[in-house]
Amino acid sequence: MSNTDDHAIARAFLNRASGYLLGDYLPKIERCLEKLSDEQIWWRANEESNSIGNLILHLCGNARQWIVSGVGSAPDARNRDAEFEQRDVIARDELVTLLRSTLSDVHATLQSVDPSTLLEYRKIQGNDVDILEAIFHVTEHFSMHAGQIFLLTKLLTATDLRFYEFDTNVPIERWRSGPSGSS
Repeated sequence: MSNTDDHAIARAFLNRASGYLLGDYLPKIERCLEKLSDEQIWWRANEESNSIGNLILHLCGNARQWIVSGVGSAPDARNRDAEFEQRDVIARDELVTLLRSTLSDVHATLQSVDPSTLLEYRKIQGNDVDILEAIFHVTEHFSMHAGQIFLLTKLLTATDLRFYEFDTNVPIERWRSGPSGSS
């Protein structure tokens, strides 16, 4: 494989990670938040469980620490415990703004990564991890907690989130606007 091929593969990985975060998880989480009141967003099944609000704070903290700070050069000001200790209601609109801002910064950081540096190491949470691993971690971490947000939303609203339409043999994405699906 040539360096040109390596560069193209690395750039495709960076673009795909950004695509999952901004084009898949973000609009689905936004759809969930649209269906919920502020009280539902901060509801907990018990003290050992997290609210959707806590999960969003946690996703933002994780993405900023691993990508914006760890891969990029922004200072790391994360207080992980505070993400889970938050009990006072933060309004839905403020959470959406925080999530969008975080993912916008993540996207900008990923776009600035030189594809030839994906195997360079960074110190994140006290561990040496390569940039590839850091990006993969955030993407899969977002997926896991997004799934929890989807489940909690279904539990709290007793509705189908209708992310896909299966009227044809090809699933139609319904969480995006535009030609591939409509909200």
